[in-house]
Amino acid sequence: MRPADIERLFDESPAQYTADHRQLFEQFKSALNAGEIRAAQPDPASATGWRVNAWVKKGILLGFRMGAIVDMSVDASRQPFFDKDTYPVKQLTAASGVRIVPGGSSIRDGCYLGKGVTCMPPMYINVGAYVGDGTMIDSHALVGSCAQIGSKCHISAAVQIGGVLEPVGALPVIVEDDVLVGGNCGVYEGTVVKRRAVLGTGTILNRSTPVYDLVTGAVHAASDDDPLVIPENAVVVAGARAISHGRGKDWNLSLYTPVIVKYRDAKTNAKVQLEDLLR
Repeated sequence: MRPADIERLFDESPAQYTADHRQLFEQFKSALNAGEIRAAQPDPASATGWRVNAWVKKGILLGFRMGAIVDMSVDASRQPFFDKDTYPVKQLTAASGVRIVPGGSSIRDGCYLGKGVTCMPPMYINVGAYVGDGTMIDSHALVGSCAQIGSKCHISAAVQIGGVLEPVGALPVIVEDDVLVGGNCGVYEGTVVKRRAVLGTGTILNRSTPVYDLVTGAVHAASDDDPLVIPENAVVVAGARAISHGRGKDWNLSLYTPVIVKYRDAKTNAKVQLEDLLR
């Protein structure tokens, strides 16, 4: 399988897909499952430390395009399940080294799960996602399509890690190694959370809202060309910023904004450490 083959099939969009086309896609999906190819990968030369692989995103979209809706129900009378035949539930065994606690979780085919990943019910991981070794995906958490999650992260209960599948050139959400994402957080629109950062409960990160750093005095914000980047070791909490003019000022209103209140230290490490017993 070559990237050029995937791009050609995506761009030409034949009237009917052949058995050879399906075989090419299955080879592509197998490489996704193995973590051999990724929607985005580390790139020290990039300002964010990452680069997007647009051809991989094209391959994922190709699977939706060529797939047909089929009945995938285990028990059609109790829980009907219909989806594209190209993206069934991911096949895992005990040898995969992934712990899936019973209770309604779902992992779509075409994503990579490293050794020691723990999935607490119910949670969902979409196609194209990458989850590194030893990471915990907690209850009611979503890892969206193409999101890249590092090793030894804790994606806490009810967290939403947004998926960025389209446009194909857009960087997906990146959460690097050893990051704690607290309960009910949302990370969207290609945000990059650098290693060892901590997001406090209820923090929302996206392209529209700047992050104010009380330690350094910097304001971190997305631009037309670059995503929002949260620095290494930053501890981010949900905050508010007073409206300085007009009716907002007259009415004493404030707008939500994330705030970096400190950088990770020994006290923070003790609070956020994931015990091996949980794994």
